[in-house]
Amino acid sequence: MVRRPLGNHHHGPDTLLVTPDTTQTGSVTVENENDQYHLPTLIKGARVVLWDFDGPICRLFARHSADGVATDLVAWLEGRGLHGLLTERERETLDPQVVLRAVDRRHPGSDLVAELEERLTHEELRAASSAMPTPYADPLIRTWSAVGSGLAITTNNSPRVVRTYLEGRGIAGCFAPHIYGRAQELHHLKPDPHCLNRALNAMGAAPADALMIGDAPSDHEAAVRAGVPFLGYASNPRKAKILKDAGADTVIESLEPVLALLRG
Repeated sequence: MVRRPLGNHHHGPDTLLVTPDTTQTGSVTVENENDQYHLPTLIKGARVVLWDFDGPICRLFARHSADGVATDLVAWLEGRGLHGLLTERERETLDPQVVLRAVDRRHPGSDLVAELEERLTHEELRAASSAMPTPYADPLIRTWSAVGSGLAITTNNSPRVVRTYLEGRGIAGCFAPHIYGRAQELHHLKPDPHCLNRALNAMGAAPADALMIGDAPSDHEAAVRAGVPFLGYASNPRKAKILKDAGADTVIESLEPVLALLRG
């Protein structure tokens, strides 16, 4: 197995070395003063932690542009004479998930959707080889697993992509076998809570004993609908505001405070 260079090196259970390629450039504290009081309560109550993938764990499209993937998917549809299948706004989107879901709404469960989804999965797999780890994610995952919490992935990305990335980082064992991602029934993607409910059922956990870590309003909505407490992760103040505006009570701009709480 070929592993990419580790951005967060972990030497034993209590040592964290942050190397230059993952130095946190933004805030390393909770998003505002109120959040610092909510965070310990969220962490203490989490017997099971449900992670979104692209954002809290890594930047999947750090070097393989998601904008370009969306453009290619639109071009592929137009090459098949399906220009009218998307609205102008959908054609101009920079989000490949928007393109996929738009087609599925008009032709649910069709061979066209299956082929488009496979093309997206192929691009996500390409992106996984150059994805950038989120600062502090690797040691946090290892630490949370070591203290006995159950970990699961609940994502709209392909589970094949998630496994590929986690195996490359040497942390797949912290989650296995609980990886719940995009399947054929695309209406189950977040904000539908389907993948969260699957994880909770498989791990025998009550919603109140879990914690969802996500970086998008759809993650927050899925957590609310599943009855799971939510911790927002935002890589910058703009994304933090988006999460706050969506109703997230606790938002952090770095995973470091969570790691410090666990180690403390």
